[in-house]
Amino acid sequence: MGTSDRGMGRRGFLQGAALASVGAVALSGGAAASEGSAAPAPAAQKAAAVGAKRLEEILKVAREKLYPRCRVCPECDGQACAGEVPGMGGIGSGQSFRNNHSALQAMHLRLRTLHDVSRPDVATTLLGEKLELPILCASLGGTTYNMGGKMSEEDFIEASLGGAKLAGTLGLVADGTEDPLETYKVRLAAIQRNRGLAVIKPRAQKDVIERMKLVEEAGALAVMVDVDSAGRAARAAKLGQVIEPKTPKQLRELVKATRLPFFVKGVMTVEEARAALDAGAAGIVVSNHGGRCLDHTPGSAAVLPRISEAVRGKLVVLADGGIRYGADVLKMLALGADAVLVGRPIVRAAHGGGAEGVALILEKFKRELVEAMILTGVPSVRRVERSILA
Repeated sequence: MGTSDRGMGRRGFLQGAALASVGAVALSGGAAASEGSAAPAPAAQKAAAVGAKRLEEILKVAREKLYPRCRVCPECDGQACAGEVPGMGGIGSGQSFRNNHSALQAMHLRLRTLHDVSRPDVATTLLGEKLELPILCASLGGTTYNMGGKMSEEDFIEASLGGAKLAGTLGLVADGTEDPLETYKVRLAAIQRNRGLAVIKPRAQKDVIERMKLVEEAGALAVMVDVDSAGRAARAAKLGQVIEPKTPKQLRELVKATRLPFFVKGVMTVEEARAALDAGAAGIVVSNHGGRCLDHTPGSAAVLPRISEAVRGKLVVLADGGIRYGADVLKMLALGADAVLVGRPIVRAAHGGGAEGVALILEKFKRELVEAMILTGVPSVRRVERSILA
């Protein structure tokens, strides 16, 4: 066997194992592999190639629809869109967005191949729901003021939640600072057709409680308040709305006001993670809001380990920020997250290919995650040791 043949054989094995663990049909038209069996290498390579080609087409369409709000850069690292808020960039200098990306890229994986892990398990459970991968579609909204207005709020949320459903996972419904109640209701309607969680801005207590009742009626699995959006207070005031920080006492009031599991989104310190726990929250999201609220914060990956060590096992720990590859997902799990949220790649996929586009990008993440697990000897996403990080 020549060198090139050996290379193709190794790639075929990895892609075949990935597609077998992924379960299946590649939504781009590949054939299904029976559960637990490896897809033949040629078929796996063909399915992966077809999927990659389809994603190229999706990104091309996305660039046409999103420009200039998003340039759909080959590496989504916050360089080109610094300061573009509203838009898809990071606030101010854009350093927080860039820190999210660089914090993950600075962490390295230890290559290990002398083991028996060839069919890693990427399924997990969240809020009693079986997920086919530990990746959720983040809360994303504001198609007119953030994304260029080429896609309606209704179409976008249906693509996000519908694509998540196709991929066997969950999506989150957003609440924008500038959104009237009717827009929020439009997004919540998507939860009635798909599984999902809902986010509410840190509005005045009565307004949060009003929206939590709507979230319950929609059948959401959980409700989140993204407390880091308190930085939008001045902008909200101009619109006659209240967006405010929350005290621990106010958090307790909100937890008691809903029958749903309550998450605090935007936790970046151990102290506030413990405050969320003391308030009775079911979980937290370690997040700096995609670098869109406060300039010069550390990346989420940089603060996640200490936060997880303080509350893991007592709270569900989710994390977002700069996740662009399946290897990034594995890093976040190793740092202590139970699952991750992916944001900007979902915006691109939804604009370029609707629900199918979102499902395809999630399947890409899944294949990459499986390959990274094989090459680090990780048998399950539910048991990722910190020791895989170099």
